[in-house]
Amino acid sequence: MKRFASVQDFLGAKIFPLLVDISGVTADKMTETLFAMEQEEVIESLEVWIEIRAIRNQLEYDYPRDLDQALNDLKFCIDHFSTLETYYNNAGKFAERFIGER
Repeated sequence: MKRFASVQDFLGAKIFPLLVDISGVTADKMTETLFAMEQEEVIESLEVWIEIRAIRNQLEYDYPRDLDQALNDLKFCIDHFSTLETYYNNAGKFAERFIGER
């Protein structure tokens, strides 16, 4: 679960702002960055990203009180790993478009 949170955090905090920067889009706020990533189809939707971010925050700051909650959190990570993997791959393809132009 920790790695799931780390990948989500790295994409949102480091990779997406860098992609916006190399593409020349002005985005001063995270919401603008995420909107640009949605428009460029790096992420499928803001809603899915927000849901994944909420679970990331829950994993980082909340500790499950019972086994059922811990198992639900683990299942969420497993079910959404491929989503994060897709976002990572989409980010790479997006970057290649702009790096190749320079």
